Amino acid sequence: MKSGFVNIFGKPNAGKSTLLNALLGEKLAIVSPKVQTTRHRIKGFLSKTGEYQIVFSDTPGIIESKYKLHEKMMAAVKNALEDVDVALLIADVNDDFDELDKMFTALNLKVPSLLILNKIDEAHNGRIADAAAFFEGKPYVKKLIKVSALHKHHLPKLLNAIIELLPEGVPFYSEDDLSDLPTKFFVSELIREKVYTLFQDEIPYHVAVLVNEYKEKETLVKIQADIIVQRDTQKAIIIGSGGQMIKELGSLARRDIEKFIDRKVFLELLVKVKPKWRDNEMQLKEYGY
Repeated sequence: MKSGFVNIFGKPNAGKSTLLNALLGEKLAIVSPKVQTTRHRIKGFLSKTGEYQIVFSDTPGIIESKYKLHEKMMAAVKNALEDVDVALLIADVNDDFDELDKMFTALNLKVPSLLILNKIDEAHNGRIADAAAFFEGKPYVKKLIKVSALHKHHLPKLLNAIIELLPEGVPFYSEDDLSDLPTKFFVSELIREKVYTLFQDEIPYHVAVLVNEYKEKETLVKIQADIIVQRDTQKAIIIGSGGQMIKELGSLARRDIEKFIDRKVFLELLVKVKPKWRDNEMQLKEYGY
């Protein structure tokens, strides 16, 4: 029996969350084309009775901190470095190789790591071969594997490579569990994902979601959540003319939440203004950071 912590590190938008979801066969981490979508360390468990349990962690993209929120995100990366048994270093094959090399070197990993060349389906001519030539032989690379997380290309090969490197041990969690995070967390994330989907530019990065009520009734689950923004103008944009945008947001989020919990949902959303919440320690704690 093998078991261990396998944590995913990389730049924003390298495909970490897409890879986690693809490996698990479940949508645990929200995904969008915008950078900094992942703000928390999200654990997901992949178990096979008598053979292995992999505790995967998706981590925020590595960035330079500009707000206390960013500091919290980078603290999640630091925590993931402290309990890792196998590291997955994910690189967008079209990114700058030297920049990625500096970032991976700075992690100063003391455990085996797999270099994952992602988005091979989007690679330019010769790019995959160039990337492989650049990264093979780097001291932090135990093995290099080329994948497309989006299209699930070569994931069995990656999974086998992970299992080979796992230490022997008993499972950390029940084989029936998919994550150690509460359902309310995933509800808030699904709502936030719809903000990323519907709104452009600055809005997503100024938004937090707080689930105040999650009540299971006989026929449905009643959920009330606040969407937190920094300015009145942002509130007006999210609500939209005649409440059109908040209705669309609620409808999209409700469908995904129902699919996630397999129950009918009544979802009530309110938009609240909290100036400079990203730099407010008390408010960050309240919102789960």
